[in-house]
Amino acid sequence: MTGGLIGAVASPADKRARFRRGLESGRLLRFPGAFSPLVAKLVAEIGFDGVYVSGAVLSNDLGLPDIGLTTLTEVTTRGGQIAGVTDLPTLIDADTGFGEPMSAARTVTVLEDAGLAGCHLEDQVNPKRCGHLDGKAVVPTSEMVKRIRAAVAARRDPNFIICARTDAAGIEGVPAAIDRAKAYAEAGADLIFTEALYTPLDFEQFRAAVDTPLLANMTEFGKSELLTAAQLSDIGYNVVIYPVTTLRLAMHAVEVGLREIDSAGTQAGLLDQMQHRSRLYELLRYADYNQFDSDIYNFALQGVTP
Repeated sequence: MTGGLIGAVASPADKRARFRRGLESGRLLRFPGAFSPLVAKLVAEIGFDGVYVSGAVLSNDLGLPDIGLTTLTEVTTRGGQIAGVTDLPTLIDADTGFGEPMSAARTVTVLEDAGLAGCHLEDQVNPKRCGHLDGKAVVPTSEMVKRIRAAVAARRDPNFIICARTDAAGIEGVPAAIDRAKAYAEAGADLIFTEALYTPLDFEQFRAAVDTPLLANMTEFGKSELLTAAQLSDIGYNVVIYPVTTLRLAMHAVEVGLREIDSAGTQAGLLDQMQHRSRLYELLRYADYNQFDSDIYNFALQGVTP
């Protein structure tokens, strides 16, 4: 079987339609973060609903803090690589849209061309900062509404999901954040990202007040209580992301391993903590590549003596 060997079987349009259907299904969609295409392949193999690309993770992977230093080109390139290897829809963090409303519009067209299924734009001032840090500032609601309207107007595929993130809960309070969410939905946002809420009650307040699909961020070591998928589903949320989880797991393992090599002089004691070569080959479908190659180059030139 060669389907999906080099890339995804599903087209970007198919993936966007799948995302749209998922938002309308009434069930919770789980989108773990992937910091590489290989991680995305594992997310798909395990059976999650989609892949998330975090701006913080992309920045950190480049050795940078999450303060708006990355460019649209960097984000699009990595996002497209991750989106292209699975049949799952991929949602990407587009920060504040990389500039003014016109830049947010261009951001949507570029991400759409790269094969992403959706993006989220936030209402922080530019340059932004991590949503779970103190000292954030948000733009006036009217300015964020312009960002969203520009983004919505720029998309060509109506199934490309425009998600509006509000960071206002920790600055102006949950009621004010709810008012913003309603304004963003009215401006055309398909999905509302409720950032840095504290307790289940906060999530319940949002759900009771807002009719638009809602996204919960279950990031570790932040301000939000880590709710289970079952809890979020019961509250009525539509999407949950785990943005930095895979990077944190990987970096902890890498640090432990490097320190072991430094102190012991060998990695021999770490083998049982490593993904085995055979498992990697299974994930990458090495055997199918070999068969694919054999099926193509299985001819002999007529009349030529070897």
